[in-house]
Amino acid sequence: MLEATITSKGQTTIPKNIRDALGIEAGDRITFTLMPDGTVILRAKTRNLAEMAGALSGQTTPGIEARDMSPWQ
Repeated sequence: MLEATITSKGQTTIPKNIRDALGIEAGDRITFTLMPDGTVILRAKTRNLAEMAGALSGQTTPGIEARDMSPWQ
């Protein structure tokens, strides 16, 4: 288990092996999700939408029409 200390300004350093595993670098953004049981999920937001272009180009499942997305139908 790894530990980090919170400064008086609420800042901390993410341990290097965690940064390496997540592929995050200085300037990258991370999100924190607080779960009902008190667990915190940390996610790296290292990709932007433009970098994901073409990610679904091999999609084989049929799409959903916008009119079918409404829960009030």
